[in-house]
Amino acid sequence: MTKYKLILILLVLMLVAGVSFLFHMKGPTQRAFSSKQGLPEIVVGCDDYAPFTYRDIDGNMKGIDVEIATEAFHRMGYEPKFIFIDWETKKFLLADRKIDCIWSCYTMTGRETEYKWAGPYMKSRQVFAVLPDSPIHTFQDLEGKTLALQSSTKPEDLLRKHAEGLPHFRRIISAQNRDLMFTLLSKGYADAIAAHDTSIEQFIKDFDLQYRILETPMQSVDLGVAFGKRDDRGLDEDLTKVLQDMQKDGTTKTIIEKYLPNGDRYLEGQP
Repeated sequence: MTKYKLILILLVLMLVAGVSFLFHMKGPTQRAFSSKQGLPEIVVGCDDYAPFTYRDIDGNMKGIDVEIATEAFHRMGYEPKFIFIDWETKKFLLADRKIDCIWSCYTMTGRETEYKWAGPYMKSRQVFAVLPDSPIHTFQDLEGKTLALQSSTKPEDLLRKHAEGLPHFRRIISAQNRDLMFTLLSKGYADAIAAHDTSIEQFIKDFDLQYRILETPMQSVDLGVAFGKRDDRGLDEDLTKVLQDMQKDGTTKTIIEKYLPNGDRYLEGQP
């Protein structure tokens, strides 16, 4: 082997090793820098779930959570990158560090030990909704009926655990996305749906459809931001402090009221 061939082989090996090193360094603990703001990037996993996280007609990310997250992370010195994820795989994506956090109208109530949480930053209600002319008005009326809900959401969790006081359904249909849930109700395949009240109200507004929300909620819940239990960067604690500051200075209420009336309704009891 000539001297020049040996040098060439060594250079190739060094190049391969360098690429491998960069590949393994890529991840939440070694974030790339955003070319837009010059800030370290943090990846936020979210669902297509208006009015919290969605794309407008121009393809831009919009929503309550998008605006709160952007303001909060900028105060912390990060640039958020929002990506839509398969909601059913969110825990695996977080554990594998494909995303840094889950932020999309995510209920922390009842899940306190599953993640490291930032928040709460808002309150919401899990509710049942029916068609306007439905004879269903109470939990008792729901007994033995068919319910549609989005899979891997809080209503599904509550019903699987047979939470006290909730009705017993003949059949529960778990839809992969929110839109399918509403279709099942409108087409008569389900007697009722279960979801966040804000999501149902937004769907009514966006598509000029009519649904009636039952007066009694399934559960009043706190919304938070989920980080992996092995995440040792302290982002959950830092973000909690920033979210509290945003509520105190009125920023959170201002953002909520861009999308929903009476922002105080969603902040009752918050720090």
